[in-house]
Amino acid sequence: MGVGAVLLAVGVSILWGGNIVSIRVGVDSIPPLWSAFWRMLLGVIFVGGWAWHRGVACWPRRAEWRPLFWLGVLFTVQIALMNSAAALSSPAYGVVILNSYAIFSNVTGHFFFKKLEEPLTPVRIVGLLLAFGGVSVLALGQGVSTLAPNPVLGNCLMICSAALLGFRQVYMRSLVQTIDPVRAVVWQMVWSVPLFLVVAALSEPPTLQDVSWKAVAAIGYQGIVVAGLCFIIWAQMLQRYPAGALSMYSFLVPISGIALSAWIFDEPIRGTLVVGGVLVLTGLFVVAKR
Repeated sequence: MGVGAVLLAVGVSILWGGNIVSIRVGVDSIPPLWSAFWRMLLGVIFVGGWAWHRGVACWPRRAEWRPLFWLGVLFTVQIALMNSAAALSSPAYGVVILNSYAIFSNVTGHFFFKKLEEPLTPVRIVGLLLAFGGVSVLALGQGVSTLAPNPVLGNCLMICSAALLGFRQVYMRSLVQTIDPVRAVVWQMVWSVPLFLVVAALSEPPTLQDVSWKAVAAIGYQGIVVAGLCFIIWAQMLQRYPAGALSMYSFLVPISGIALSAWIFDEPIRGTLVVGGVLVLTGLFVVAKR
């Protein structure tokens, strides 16, 4: 990776650090699944407009419909788990746990996508175990508070979301070898919009009252910046670089997320957060270091 690619990966990672924080800002007045629906609707409009402006052919070929549909289903479930978890646990813990997706992307790549990803070595396995130990500390090391009404359940849901995110990263990399990355990004969100609409309508009563401007701004950030700009850049980078190598730059995501959560919510930086975060980041560094 050249200097430009490194700087781009760092910038995207910092922007992603605000994702969980913005979700937590919005879910107090917009339920998690409706929040995901509006976010993805904005993302589709933004990415679709960008693709049209660039002249990218977004309509899938015949052989692409099935893999893009399953990418959309995987994407929908992962985002639904993430939003639901964000409503139950604090953003600082959630952003570190979600960042552990590199554990699952490396394991998935080793066993199922060997031609695209780097194999696991004894040193990398030790790193994965360190990172997973940190995730365990984070999952059980948080008490109930106003910001985290059900932290254990929320953290467990976030672990499930991280696992699906790790698998999706590698699956996306396999798809963009033959499918235009912009088309893959567009259609994972296109499929998610009706899926979120149906599930949200059945499980969460729609609400348009008492929606704060902060919630609207948070949805805009999630839809335009995270679901749009960041996903486009990351998908294009996955076309050129292994998911395991790119995942090392995600160490900036929890750092910026913790800082934003402490600033916006006055969340204290607890000992378990520090210990768990250090273990996760140390483990991921060992995994990514050549």
